Amino acid sequence: MNQSFWLLGTLTRILADHEATEGRYDLIEGTFQPGVVTPLHRHTTYSEHLVVLEGEFTVHTKTEVVVLKPGQDLFIPLGTAHAVVSGPARTRGLVVASPSGFARLIKAAGTAADATGLPPTTPPDMEAFARASAEIGDEIVGPPPAAGRE
Repeated sequence: MNQSFWLLGTLTRILADHEATEGRYDLIEGTFQPGVVTPLHRHTTYSEHLVVLEGEFTVHTKTEVVVLKPGQDLFIPLGTAHAVVSGPARTRGLVVASPSGFARLIKAAGTAADATGLPPTTPPDMEAFARASAEIGDEIVGPPPAAGRE
């Protein structure tokens, strides 16, 4: 399986989802443009394991800020509020969501990537994103981290 979607400015490739893993996990590769910031959010139905392949991520939780470089990883337990910021250059990473759930959000709210590899010219459908997030148990709990806190 190799399905690619744009989700909130990030090119995501679903490498394995609930169908391939009997619901045990999703394996997603993400390629982030510089400075992509997620809002503070938590997953209520799955944990997230982030592995950096290229560039760097800064992960904010309520108790710490962790900078991850290539080869480093961070396990984010179910229910842990966090925000992720991509570094100053292109960043690429893997996410394992366990049990499966994240791939469903990507398919429901993302825009299918075409062969050009260029992002869509239309803005993301935030209503579809909010609906799909609610369906899989993702919750926005705060704004993105303040600039300069990295």
